[in-house]
Amino acid sequence: MSRETGATATAATTASGQHDHDAGIPPWTVAELPVPKPLGLRNLAGLIGPGIVMCGIQIGGGEWLMGPVVTAKYGGNLMWVATIAIITQAFYNVECGRYALYCGEPVFTGFMRTAPGPRFWMGVTAMLSLTFLIPGLSTNAAVLLATLWLDRPPGPEDALLVNAIAYGCLGGVVLPVLIGGKVYNMLQWIMTAKVFIVLGFCLFLGVFFVGAEGWGRVFGGFLKFGNVPVQLANGQEGIANVFDSLLTNGALPAISLTHIATLGAFAGYAGGGGLSNSAYANFVRDKGWGMGSQVGAIPSAVGGHHITLSHSGKVFAISEENLKRWRGWWRYILSDQCLVWVPGCFMGMALPALMSIEFARNSPMYGKDLQYSQPLIAADGILHTAELGDLAPLLWGLSIFTGLVVFLPSQMAIVDDFARRWTDILWSGSRRIRNRLQDHQARGVYYTILLVYVIWTFITASIFLAYPDAPKLMVTVIANVNNLALAITAFHILYINCRLLPEPLRPRWYSRVGIACCGLFYCALTVTIFCCTVLPLITGNS
Repeated sequence: MSRETGATATAATTASGQHDHDAGIPPWTVAELPVPKPLGLRNLAGLIGPGIVMCGIQIGGGEWLMGPVVTAKYGGNLMWVATIAIITQAFYNVECGRYALYCGEPVFTGFMRTAPGPRFWMGVTAMLSLTFLIPGLSTNAAVLLATLWLDRPPGPEDALLVNAIAYGCLGGVVLPVLIGGKVYNMLQWIMTAKVFIVLGFCLFLGVFFVGAEGWGRVFGGFLKFGNVPVQLANGQEGIANVFDSLLTNGALPAISLTHIATLGAFAGYAGGGGLSNSAYANFVRDKGWGMGSQVGAIPSAVGGHHITLSHSGKVFAISEENLKRWRGWWRYILSDQCLVWVPGCFMGMALPALMSIEFARNSPMYGKDLQYSQPLIAADGILHTAELGDLAPLLWGLSIFTGLVVFLPSQMAIVDDFARRWTDILWSGSRRIRNRLQDHQARGVYYTILLVYVIWTFITASIFLAYPDAPKLMVTVIANVNNLALAITAFHILYINCRLLPEPLRPRWYSRVGIACCGLFYCALTVTIFCCTVLPLITGNS
């Protein structure tokens, strides 16, 4: 063994090493870093990867639900919140990718490598995963399917039909992840199709049926930093700018907190939110980028018999050649985020908002406090837009179908995300599983967790569906709890990348600032919403 390789192997053992072994996670082993294919016209398929999967997953709550709700009420004036959310989450995703490129592990395994050890971080992760036990998107999909069946939005008298369809959706969304060799392969195919269908339809509506004013209000809103809702003298809500108010009056405007939970959910769902962003590291591994190809992937039930998954990560020797290869893989991460995920999130947030701004006001349901999601109201507005003539029923049907393409694959991804996260946590963190199961048996853990999770979501759905406002309530609760999860894990990812990775691979100052801003932004949201909604209920001052 050369002096350089021997020193690096020792360094790898020390980095993950004795402290982490005592904590219960086996140390990394050293393997060869593969040579990346150059990105370019000959390798465009190289960009069809984790970014587009994440984009497909995340065109769900924020883009299709909360974005249209906020724009229907405030126009594009608060879209700047999405700008901050998406950009700071991009730093989060990049740092997740950094960790996976180096060792092939998901970041939650990295969390367990830090004190006080795996059991503690398993408990923290369980608490942060509570929102995954609420099947909000399948419930919204059930409302859309009931609308197609009834040829009208369902009412309270149709609750039995909606509930039955919701149960069917919960059972049906797990079927695609049973095939494909690797579970990731099926996710990639479905999410790629979803992105093109959803954004393609919304872009078609925007180009042909939305005026320049609507485009300006939405896309201009991404840059209106400091706009906030305020309470007007007549009791209505308006918009004021914090910076203008400070310069003009020397004081902050009287910010309206009436819909603060909705705005928190909007920020929480813009981009990804919660623990869903951390799945980027899992997808980098399963795609085979960097050291992911040396670790393996979670095999599907059908066609994955020869796919294995190592119980611990593998790292590479720090040498000039490997640093050159690392920079090649790093271009994959940056291109994936900057050219696919970030633009996809902005378009995914803007285009459904265009539909809401243009058509929602034409619906008889507009402005009423109903349990329906805003896109359903916008679709109903399309049906009641006289200028569309004979095209209205067709566009209405396509809009409902597009909503199904949004909700069902995203609910499938949430099911996979929960099962995937806990498979990886137990696969590396449980000494019993490491000692009893071989590398080719990861599917047993994955599908056991999947089955238990689906059964639980049936129970949870029954509880939530007992309330008429269940679909909207589910989404709002999920998003605001996710803000806390995103804040905590942002700082933890920054810690493990600055502590466990070798010095040449650690994040530079601007990356550290970016992910720290992500943590601070979502911490501030969590505290604000808690003080404005939960605390008054506790103290009796609501």
